[in-house]
Amino acid sequence: MANADTPAFGVYVHWPFCLSKCPYCDFNSHVRHAAIDEGRFLRAFATEIASTAARVPGRVVSSIFLGGGTPSLMQPSTVGGILDTIGHHWTVTPDVEVTLEANPTSVEATRFRGYRAAGVNRVSLGVQALDDSALKELGRMHTAQEALDAVAVARANFERYSFDLIYARPRQTPQQWEAELKRAITEAAEHLSLYQLTIEPETPFAALHAAGKLVVPDDDNARALYDITQDICTRAGLPAYEVSNHARPGAECRHNLVYWRAHEYAGVGPGAHGRLDVDGRRRATATEKRPEAWLMRVESLGHGLIIDDPLLTEERADEFLLMGLRLAEGIDPARYAALAGRPLDPARIETLAAQGFVESDSTGCLRVTPAGFPVLDAVVADLAA
Repeated sequence: MANADTPAFGVYVHWPFCLSKCPYCDFNSHVRHAAIDEGRFLRAFATEIASTAARVPGRVVSSIFLGGGTPSLMQPSTVGGILDTIGHHWTVTPDVEVTLEANPTSVEATRFRGYRAAGVNRVSLGVQALDDSALKELGRMHTAQEALDAVAVARANFERYSFDLIYARPRQTPQQWEAELKRAITEAAEHLSLYQLTIEPETPFAALHAAGKLVVPDDDNARALYDITQDICTRAGLPAYEVSNHARPGAECRHNLVYWRAHEYAGVGPGAHGRLDVDGRRRATATEKRPEAWLMRVESLGHGLIIDDPLLTEERADEFLLMGLRLAEGIDPARYAALAGRPLDPARIETLAAQGFVESDSTGCLRVTPAGFPVLDAVVADLAA
């Protein structure tokens, strides 16, 4: 991986629409039964990109991520218009990583060729499971075979692709997950995102769970599934470079590394978050979540911002710690000290190291050990105290 301290600048663009809302999902996604006016949204994206670039001119974009929602519901011409606008207002590196999220239900070979022509060079597929009954329970609108067909289309059109799976699902056994994961690895070129199912507040799954109608693996079984995940992926040459993300060395998602390494990124579109350096201060930004309200806000004000706050020194340092320790590479304690105005407590580091939860590498980077990752939140809280 590139040096973690080398500044990078990413652009995140949020397309907020989906064909249906999955019962476990708490993302800012919306279902609309009427046709979406893509031309109007493209104009609003262009306006918000322009206003953001006016605040942070001269940036060099190394990664662009079209997330959602389901960005693969956009026409390739809309995607091309967004990418052209980014290139008009900022310099874009020749090897820029441009990722588009896609669902298997909206994957068509002709559309994927259109995305490739528009400038997308990496896709991330929301497969979620390779088991039809699990897909149905997760509220997905595709079958396992349709998911594998979509992966094949991605493989034919893009050198770089990734897909997501959810594990620790209801009634899932270690044997089932092992077989499913091994099958996934045979289909994955270089990258897999593997997430434990979490019950998010105010989702249909949360209501079912509270009523006892949805039972997920207990902590011991979830830990067993996590350990299987690490073991199988590592042996297959896809070690975890972040808590939930596995890649062959050099194939990490460069855009997500911008977040985890606490670099600068612009957030464009309904409900997008950003971190921008303005007049020497890191600012946390967020836009209006509701798509139609965001549109009207951009059309009247030139942007959709509802949050634009300077981060306090300790807030920025804590964010760097929280995000950076998710990575297998860890963090540079000197960078933390520069941000926080004080070093990490050596006694706390020593205690956590004695417990086997953290270690320092030959370059002095502090990282969480394999034993520490399952209790990462507690490790970060201890170091930040």
